[in-house]
Amino acid sequence: MATMLVPPWLESLLSTAFFTVCRSHGDAGRSECNMYCLDCKGDSFCFYCRSSKHKDHQVIQIRRSSYHDVVRVTEIQKVLDISGVQTYVINSARVLFLNERPQPKSGKLGVSHLCDICGRTLLDPFRFCSLGCKLVGIKRNIGNASFNIEEEGIIISKEEEEEEEEMREGSQRDINPSTPPPPPSNARRRKGIPHRAPFGS
Repeated sequence: MATMLVPPWLESLLSTAFFTVCRSHGDAGRSECNMYCLDCKGDSFCFYCRSSKHKDHQVIQIRRSSYHDVVRVTEIQKVLDISGVQTYVINSARVLFLNERPQPKSGKLGVSHLCDICGRTLLDPFRFCSLGCKLVGIKRNIGNASFNIEEEGIIISKEEEEEEEEMREGSQRDINPSTPPPPPSNARRRKGIPHRAPFGS
């Protein structure tokens, strides 16, 4: 049953080596193999190979962050349910990691969010640190994890997240309107405020 929840190209994508120099276009400027074709499910390839061999195919671009492979959320969420996977903002784009990254085992006291599979510390209440760990979770039948996009996992784009943040800030302003602090007791009274006349004749 688990295999039904995993697209046929995913395991190949996660095991593919990226950022090697293209054999056909090694002398060209953009010869790094940082593309992957979901239709062909083969090796990685470069910008020029995409133009010549994968023009009308579904292609995603892999990027690098701290020597680890990442993919932009806006690209991968079109073909995969990424709910439950921790995302990060890198170079103003929201991304997620393809595979598990090694992490020292110490220093987890007081950490509230950990990857269900590898135990890596997470920033937010997600279940997995990467697509690879979610794949393991599906194979082990942990919870209701699935890559099936028809099941409509909760996917929040960067734009939706920013709108949500603005709405949150707006609601906080409504609840706590920014009123000026009360004047000190020795401040002069403003004109126009009536005062009781002193007693006497």
